[in-house]
Amino acid sequence: MVMTRSDEAAGVVMVWQRLTTNVIHRSPWFEVRSDSVVRPDGGRDTYTHVVAPGSVTILALRDDDEVVLTRQWIYTHGGTEWRLPGGAVDEADPDPLSAARRELAEETGLRAAKWEPLGQIHGADSLSNHVDHIYLATDLTQGEPSLGPGEVDLRVRTMPFCHALDLVGQGKLPHAGSSHALLVMALRRKSLQ
Repeated sequence: MVMTRSDEAAGVVMVWQRLTTNVIHRSPWFEVRSDSVVRPDGGRDTYTHVVAPGSVTILALRDDDEVVLTRQWIYTHGGTEWRLPGGAVDEADPDPLSAARRELAEETGLRAAKWEPLGQIHGADSLSNHVDHIYLATDLTQGEPSLGPGEVDLRVRTMPFCHALDLVGQGKLPHAGSSHALLVMALRRKSLQ
């Protein structure tokens, strides 16, 4: 069935229908699945995609308006990158906020008394179901970080919010969740002016 304008006006939503799922590859971090599907136009097809747990990105903002950034080697992109603290939502985490608290403490040693959700990012819709949960963390206190074996090269730095926002504009903060968090906060500040 092809959706017509009258279907759209009537609020009819055409969806993909999954007939079968075949797991092509499984690792501790993700699965690659190949689904037999029926497209909204009624045609049969195969849709291959990655199923991955969620992640978190934290905009940790100090009282002096300094943003906490991390810099480390990102294997999938073949180089070091600036980004906000964050990481995977583990099975042991009861929810994304718990993961955000854990990741901020592990990577930076920081604990935040105040947490606020800033939204979610779907970074690769056609490829993966991955969702990045974005949080603002304020009222920070410093503790000791607890880096994992794959994070020994992680460095923490702070910079003024306006400089971190400049990194977004210059294309030097390519991590979607990090850029999203800074842009949301910049828009919020602009609306308060």
